[in-house]
Amino acid sequence: MGRSRNTRRGSAAVEAVVEAVDGGLAQLVPDPDRGRAWTLLIDGAPQSHVDLDDPAYLSFEYQRRLGHVIDLVAPPGKPVHVVHLGGGAFTLARYAAATRPRSTQQVVERDAGLVQLVRRQLPVDPGARIRVRSADARVGLAKVPDGWADLVIADVFSAARTPAHLTSVEFLDEVRRALKPSGMYAANLADGPPLAHLRGQIATAAARFGELALIADAAVLRGKRFGNAVLVASDAPLPVAELTRRAASDPHPGRVEHGRGLIDFTGGALPVTDEAAVASPVPPPSVFR
Repeated sequence: MGRSRNTRRGSAAVEAVVEAVDGGLAQLVPDPDRGRAWTLLIDGAPQSHVDLDDPAYLSFEYQRRLGHVIDLVAPPGKPVHVVHLGGGAFTLARYAAATRPRSTQQVVERDAGLVQLVRRQLPVDPGARIRVRSADARVGLAKVPDGWADLVIADVFSAARTPAHLTSVEFLDEVRRALKPSGMYAANLADGPPLAHLRGQIATAAARFGELALIADAAVLRGKRFGNAVLVASDAPLPVAELTRRAASDPHPGRVEHGRGLIDFTGGALPVTDEAAVASPVPPPSVFR
């Protein structure tokens, strides 16, 4: 059963929506600075920010970095096929629909209650070619035709952790199957010192893709704090120079690592298999304060 509470947006009171979904307690909190913008939280952890009037606006740092990948996966404005593993409030699917009209997208979101809440409270443009499937990410990915996707984005968290079965070489085999030969894979990863999870994920991607790049805050890469990093992988050359330029000019500048330096960063970590996979680490409580 949902409930609401009042916040202020300009001179009018706007109600925040609070509702139990499959994955916990969801909150849609209005952004006081933008007319019809909302932040989605699950059990207090921020998941997505959506501006219904300006879907090309990306508020969260990691979403802007994934937005850079969407911008660079094909020439500007060209329609693409995108698979989103993890839906949240469909922020990145809305972004791709706005910046690349006529794109065809599939969103796989396990939390059916969350999908219903978002569809009801934050409706998607009916003209956008966005299909939403309520299923486990790996199960939904298996239904994508071979070689269909220009881009697969993995942004899946359960209790603020990436599930173990989405961290392995077997999972990436399924990603590669769904991608076109020139397609890209992008993953939102979260880790903190000693960065064992992040190093393992880079080693895992290196075992399946020929080209890698990592976008992250310098403090995260140095193991100084917990945070997000976006891993980009492909069998085709990556637009590293443009990714570097965009990351550096972001409101929260990021660094791009690639090539030999990125492989050295793994520190000899081994690729992760289904048998040995574990979920990403639990974020410290300070991350969400």
